[in-house]
Amino acid sequence: MSKKLLLLSNSTNIGEEYLSYPRQEIKTFLGSSVKKIVFLPFAAVTSTYDQYTEKVEQVFREIGYAVDSLHLAEKPDELIHQAEAIVVGGGNTFHLLHCLHKHKLVEIIRDKVNHGTPYIGWSAGSNVACPTIKTSNDMPIIEPISFQALNLVPFQINPHYTDAVLPNHNGETREQRLKEFLVLNPDVYVVGLQEGTMLRIEDSSIRLIGNKKMYLFKFGEARKEYDYSDDLNFLL
Repeated sequence: MSKKLLLLSNSTNIGEEYLSYPRQEIKTFLGSSVKKIVFLPFAAVTSTYDQYTEKVEQVFREIGYAVDSLHLAEKPDELIHQAEAIVVGGGNTFHLLHCLHKHKLVEIIRDKVNHGTPYIGWSAGSNVACPTIKTSNDMPIIEPISFQALNLVPFQINPHYTDAVLPNHNGETREQRLKEFLVLNPDVYVVGLQEGTMLRIEDSSIRLIGNKKMYLFKFGEARKEYDYSDDLNFLL
């Protein structure tokens, strides 16, 4: 089975325009054979789906792709079946997964991507590509039918990963939170994906794109660091 995924930590770096840093990678990833993408705006909560789609559509139009937004489809399942590429935006992961389950799209998307339809996700869109959403940073503002996600990759992602510690802040660090997850899920790898980086997956190949390190967590093991030149294929 062929599989193509581009999983971004974040949409926008500080001081840049929306989706500026990944535009060339997105264009390279989709290539010339894709003419139109299907966009899933369901992670949006404080903005409307129309507003979110307009923002994304402007970027994709500039790099040469038309956009169909799933929220406007009378039959969302049919639009997914016809999709040349699937793009899932960031926002609230719990709301996004709730909508995917509500519209019965999880298995349909999984089947499409597992049979070669390119998938792009950022932040929440990368979270739902994992087996579950248990390593999301988001507040559970709504209860999905299940935490089981698209399971397009066999590992978990923690987007926006940072090991920064705020002065005089006594809450857990990101690494401590992930270690809690690993105690209860000891057989799972967790990728800490820093902002401005992404993972490109094609079949059995995976590589890090960006000038920051990727952090890897596994129960009982010390945190490991990888850069764009390292072999990551063992994750698949």
